[in-house]
Amino acid sequence: MLFTDLKLIKPILDALQNEGYEKPTPIQEQAIPSILEHRDVLGTAQTGTGKTAAFAIPILQNLTERKAPKNNHIKALILTPTRELAIQIEESFNAYGKNLPLRKLVIFGGVKQGNQEAALRKGVDILVATPGRLLDFVAQGIISLKNLEIFVLDEADRMLDMGFVHDVKRIIKLIPQKRQTLFFSATMPTEIQKLADSILNTPIKVSVTPISSTAETIKQSIYFVEKDDKIALLTHILKNDISGSVLVFARTKHGADKISKKLQQSHITTEAIHGNKSQNARQNALNNFKSGKTRVLIATDIAARGIDIDELKYVVNFELSDVAETYVHRIGRTGRAGSEGSSISFVDGLDLLNLKDTEKLIGMKIPVVKDHPFHTDNLVVEKRDSNNKPFTPRPKPKDPSQQRKDIGFKKPKNKSNFSRKK
Repeated sequence: MLFTDLKLIKPILDALQNEGYEKPTPIQEQAIPSILEHRDVLGTAQTGTGKTAAFAIPILQNLTERKAPKNNHIKALILTPTRELAIQIEESFNAYGKNLPLRKLVIFGGVKQGNQEAALRKGVDILVATPGRLLDFVAQGIISLKNLEIFVLDEADRMLDMGFVHDVKRIIKLIPQKRQTLFFSATMPTEIQKLADSILNTPIKVSVTPISSTAETIKQSIYFVEKDDKIALLTHILKNDISGSVLVFARTKHGADKISKKLQQSHITTEAIHGNKSQNARQNALNNFKSGKTRVLIATDIAARGIDIDELKYVVNFELSDVAETYVHRIGRTGRAGSEGSSISFVDGLDLLNLKDTEKLIGMKIPVVKDHPFHTDNLVVEKRDSNNKPFTPRPKPKDPSQQRKDIGFKKPKNKSNFSRKK
């Protein structure tokens, strides 16, 4: 099937041709016709399947064909959990709808609201938003959702993970009951299924891959390595084994900054992106990575679904996430739209349990690469405490007398040294 077979209008087809799109992905092929018919859709799709285009293209067409009046009413709302993903979605709407008169805007927190507020007051047809900033503007009376026609909830399971479900429910109460709703999630835990059931009206269900599966186009590998050798191993493979742009995932913000600093000391162009960075710094880092100015981008999981780099070939998991599903989202940054990609995961003693959970989730054993200078066969499972730090139990005292010394117990002087008053 080609995009020309989907009954799309010429301005959109011209834009898609300009973007180099010819054949729709499976989710686009399934979802676009139903959305064009104004049906509700429940989509289960992992990252990198072309999900954004699956809802953006028909929304643009439906609003255009309806010849919606040019007023300040928001007609379509796309709600998404992170700023990076929101920006990516707006860029897609701009690309597919560049030949159309529809007005698009993205709003998110972490920046001053002045420019966003000014754009809203001029009028917006399609709004992409994160929950917090949207509710802020609603509370200030800057945004009204009472005339909304299309509501898209994207990355619903990520909303749950990030604690946004209550905000989502508040937003749903603000929008008309009579609307078209498009609901997308990579996984479908019980709470997300209940939310979908409560807001969708006899939806068309589309599912293009098994839940939490990895793309066949991604070559996956494991490197067993001691924790203290991880930086040296990363430097080694960047200088000797792989070339081009590399996205590296770290578990913590501090860890991302530390990795970036160490690589810079080895003359490898690197930037880190995480929640403590300003929005401008994060966007600049993404732009530098996309343009090739920065070779290596170090990211925490906040960016796992918000980075869309054409033909990115390598993803490195410096540490495995404690949430097995996150592995799928991380490596889904490569091997997109049928392209080949590679993921490399460093595994030390703290990662062994996460590796077991990950392999159980994806239903396969990830091949181990031993041909590197830091390979070890002697890893032992290490436990973590509540702060995700290595857990070291206190040694048991050798005997009761030793325990008394440890707590500062002093043996009283001989009773014969005391006198009792009579």
